[in-house]
Amino acid sequence: MCILYMADPADAQKWRECLSSMAPELEFRQWPDVGNPAEVRYLLAWEPPGNLAEQFCNLRVLYAAGAGVDQFDLASLPSQVSLVRLVDDSMAGIMAEYVLFAVLALHRDILAYQQDQREGRWQPRPIVLASQRRVGVMGLGTLGRVALGRLQPLGFQLSGWNRSLKDVPGGRCYVGPGQLDEFLAQCDILVNMLPLTPETKGILNAARLACLPHGAGLINVGRGAHLVEQDLLAALDEGRVGGAVLDVLAQEPPSPNNPFSKHRRVLLTPHIASDVQVEGGVAVIVENLRRESEGMPLLNLVDRSKGY
Repeated sequence: MCILYMADPADAQKWRECLSSMAPELEFRQWPDVGNPAEVRYLLAWEPPGNLAEQFCNLRVLYAAGAGVDQFDLASLPSQVSLVRLVDDSMAGIMAEYVLFAVLALHRDILAYQQDQREGRWQPRPIVLASQRRVGVMGLGTLGRVALGRLQPLGFQLSGWNRSLKDVPGGRCYVGPGQLDEFLAQCDILVNMLPLTPETKGILNAARLACLPHGAGLINVGRGAHLVEQDLLAALDEGRVGGAVLDVLAQEPPSPNNPFSKHRRVLLTPHIASDVQVEGGVAVIVENLRRESEGMPLLNLVDRSKGY
């Protein structure tokens, strides 16, 4: 019984050592050294080959090497193979740190102060209390709920938007397409943490951005394809959106002439808001080995009908 690694070669040794320590019963193999394909029960991959059923006849679980699963063609995955996200507390905590930083940067006008610094201005701005700032999170999965939990002690007015009803600490959960515009209308700072599905692709478009209060801030830590970039540029240039923190783009890395790169109202980071942590990911694998042996449901199992 073995696990085949098909992700970043630079991280392979970390995964090998951690799996050897925490799951010694699993033989670690690294692509392309597959050995006997019939012995591969588990696959850890960013994007596996399309002919999984033919190559690995005994494959049981495909572990996604990233936070999302939009890179997989879910329709082509064999029905007998479970797809699992390696989301754990450490990964959620790292994402929450980034969201906290980005919210505070917009809340305290840091992008404007950066521009003042570049242009030699010393211009204090009025301070808005956190209790007077409304922060909304789109997507209330594990990562979104942890981010809200980190924001709550600061006193922001919190809300969330989700496909189904979830608990929002000290705030309201808006549910489904029918309540999306109402949700956006009360977001002074909007944080996108949605999974990328056909339904959410391009959801941050001109019509949705126009629902935000004038001068609102936008944080995108979901996927670049959630955002219609030209629509955001127009909203920024017109002042309808006051500033944006973008960790993801449609093209990564961006081209040298990407207009976001030097935009005075945009802070770009290179898709670093969070990442799968090796020890946390291995802990999920170890727990799922136990669950599998006892006939229990797997942790973080992707619902293919929903796409996440």
